[in-house]
Amino acid sequence: MKSIFSLEFPKLNQVVLIIIFADFMITTAAGLVIPVMALFFVEDIPGATASTVGFAIALYWIIKSILQIPIARWLDRNYGEMDDYYAMLLGIFIVTVGAFLYYFAREVWHIYALQVLIAVGDSFATPPFYAIFTRHIDKNNEGFEWALRSSFSFGMGSAIGGVLSAILVGVIGVRSLFLVNGFLMLLGFIIMLFLKPYILPKVQSVGQGIIMEQKRL
Repeated sequence: MKSIFSLEFPKLNQVVLIIIFADFMITTAAGLVIPVMALFFVEDIPGATASTVGFAIALYWIIKSILQIPIARWLDRNYGEMDDYYAMLLGIFIVTVGAFLYYFAREVWHIYALQVLIAVGDSFATPPFYAIFTRHIDKNNEGFEWALRSSFSFGMGSAIGGVLSAILVGVIGVRSLFLVNGFLMLLGFIIMLFLKPYILPKVQSVGQGIIMEQKRL
């Protein structure tokens, strides 16, 4: 008889695995620079102050919060995953470019412009990311797979990013961390390319649910 404390690790489909690993790389990249952003602004950008940090963060969230709603609605009206997939790739690519460009930032307006660029990228990437993950999540494993994404991709990614930030900042400097950040983002983008064979060509809306016209993997 099995112990009540025994745990069986459910089998994950390829879409969930790819997304979780790509999200892990992207979150690790973010965790690498988030702890030192304020330090970078104040010490490396002439004229930047603590207020610059607050305004930059606010600018990002305002732009992202405004844009992602109409983008999500537009993607939902097209009952297929190809538009979701390409929108997600476009968004990740834009954020990756923004990450690399941070290395060259020298003025306060550069910071604000890059925050807008990254916000636009995240606005295209976030809605389709959640939509694709939700459609392909395994039946009866919904809680486990969302928890796995939270624990591994977001939790471990943030933790490892923070550790790498603490180690590398004294070795290569704050500015060079953005090159590492961009490289990790690029790896996440490349991993997402492997999703293409599993993307559903058509998803037809039926009431509150969906019918997928390709076998879910």
